[in-house]
Amino acid sequence: MDSHITVRYFAAAAEAAGVREERLPHVGTVGALRQLLVARYGAAMARVLASGSFLVDGVVSRDDARMLGSAVDVLPPFAGG
Repeated sequence: MDSHITVRYFAAAAEAAGVREERLPHVGTVGALRQLLVARYGAAMARVLASGSFLVDGVVSRDDARMLGSAVDVLPPFAGG
């Protein structure tokens, strides 16, 4: 397994990260990635992740135990009903 993961950011998540895409060390799970992103980008990213989600292998997830593949999208909260 590659030791890195491609992380793509959208909307408010991209604003918080200051980039649209980057490669980070592979951390294994959604929860570990969440911790890494908050440590790296601070309060702005924490606010996005508090109600945002992750797209892992085509499935939207907020499950911290979900295993990551080689890429993940960080999605901000979406409006709508």
